[in-house]
Amino acid sequence: MLRIVVPLVLSLLCGTVAAEPLHGIAMHGEPALPPDYKNFPYVNPDVKKGGKITYGVVGTFDNLNPFILKSMRTTARGMWDPDYGNLVYESLMQRSRDEPFTLYGLLAQTVEWDDDRSFIQFNLNPKAKWSDGQPVTPEDVMFSFELLRDKGRVPFANRLKVVAKMEKVGEHSVRFTFNDKADRETPLIFGLFPVLPKHAIDPETFDRTSLTPPVGSGPYKVKVVKPGESITYERDPNYWGKDIPAKVGTDNYDQITVQYYLQDTTLFEAFKKGDVDIYPDGNPGHWANAYNFPAVTSGAIIKDVFTPKLPSGMLGFVFNTRRPIFADPKVRGGLSLVFDFEWANKNLYSGAYKRTQSFWQNSELSSFGVPANAAELALLGPIKDKIASDILDGTYKLPVTDGSGRDRNVLKQAVGLLRESGYTIQGGKMADASGRQLAFEIMTQNADQEKLAVAYQRSLQAIGIAASIRTVDDSQYQSRTNSFDYDMIMKSFTSSLSPGNEQLGRWSSAARTREGSDSFAGANDADLDTLIDHLLRARSAEEFTAAVRSYDRLLLSSHYVLPLYHMDQQWVARSKRIGHPDTVPLYGYQLPIWWDTSAQ
Repeated sequence: MLRIVVPLVLSLLCGTVAAEPLHGIAMHGEPALPPDYKNFPYVNPDVKKGGKITYGVVGTFDNLNPFILKSMRTTARGMWDPDYGNLVYESLMQRSRDEPFTLYGLLAQTVEWDDDRSFIQFNLNPKAKWSDGQPVTPEDVMFSFELLRDKGRVPFANRLKVVAKMEKVGEHSVRFTFNDKADRETPLIFGLFPVLPKHAIDPETFDRTSLTPPVGSGPYKVKVVKPGESITYERDPNYWGKDIPAKVGTDNYDQITVQYYLQDTTLFEAFKKGDVDIYPDGNPGHWANAYNFPAVTSGAIIKDVFTPKLPSGMLGFVFNTRRPIFADPKVRGGLSLVFDFEWANKNLYSGAYKRTQSFWQNSELSSFGVPANAAELALLGPIKDKIASDILDGTYKLPVTDGSGRDRNVLKQAVGLLRESGYTIQGGKMADASGRQLAFEIMTQNADQEKLAVAYQRSLQAIGIAASIRTVDDSQYQSRTNSFDYDMIMKSFTSSLSPGNEQLGRWSSAARTREGSDSFAGANDADLDTLIDHLLRARSAEEFTAAVRSYDRLLLSSHYVLPLYHMDQQWVARSKRIGHPDTVPLYGYQLPIWWDTSAQ
């Protein structure tokens, strides 16, 4: 909300309108916490800092720069990390994990914007410093945005095209004025951009991989790098931000190590031996059966179950529509019917999963089970003809099979859809009019994905479809996904209660040809583009909900993804030495706010 602090006539004569500095900003509505808040409600503000933790990950690393395309998926974990926290680099603002999309001051002590969100001004905290003692300046902010625009990976580079003007204001402030390509989420996205030190970076070499410990403003410094094996961070005793409200109760270890393993089985064995302190477990069979060992029975290892209040997201087999065989949505729809969830859930996962029916299932943003209301129908207009009737009226539900892996009734439906696209069974093979068999490759990353792909492969064979499976290493997987060189992959699309610009990278037509983007399906639909624009420009919660539901309906009707399954819970096994708050925020457990109990 704009608050006029000088007479309107004078402000217009000066060409600007002053706005009162704000401690936080929200995508919709107002921040839940007041200006004088002391800490986030889900942290332990009284925890004593100290001790250490070791995380374990599967893979390798060859780079410490998380902001460039090269080695994007083999950058050391922890530098700029959604799970372990931004240990070395920081953003202008900090996101609350207990509100849909609200930001509070970090490097920027306060912010200013107008009702139209045509600009945002970040007023830097004068105490903010780099790890080498230099102050964080407006010049650093402007340098960072220009560098990421010119040499950064997507989405950084593309999102900066909405800036009409960037300017230093006073001694500690930077203002971004946006062009007409910006949307109402844009100012918040800018608040989450990383800030880099101008004095410590050579722009000419920025886009090259590096293992040199960088200068950052975050709570940790890189201590030891063992390429491909481990990286260790140590607390910066001079960290400037340890007492600001958004950081109270976080960054509680003196030392953080991320250890790399070639396989998950090796990682789990390391956890059992006490070499790794945390093991997030997403495998129901493993969670139920793999913890019968002495450290669990003695209480040295604890199994925690958390229940976040998040949408399910979408885990599924993704059709690369750049491939001609997947260009027809009816083909994709028919292939989606073939997967037997009931068989896989019972035989592979001990019945622990629920079928995913929407990109925002378990939230008010989901279209599943909800008929389109008047607001949605008005928004959709002629687009509604592209929405399947059962998805439009809320009766849509993926078929429930007999669990045999080859349910005749369901396979008959699949064959019918494929027939509409010119495919028939000829000599036991599903083939087109020229006799060419319907065949494709499923590219997988690990044994768990391969196991599920094999189950799908068997069902496809029942109607004459030839699916081959290829499991590749991390380096090859990164290369092929960056260049969209695959037929089908298994991907998880996380969903929040405030979907926004990330949807452009996943589903916009512009992202289809952008190397390294998240456009894994290669969507190229002007109507999807329109609905993304609607959700980005929504001014009220009601408008926003209608826009997301309409968007969900079109995504589901287009069959870009074969929906798989989800859990409503988060499972984590941990060393007894590691503690965490009792309160679970909206977005689930948060590792950066856990602590070492031996330091208490």
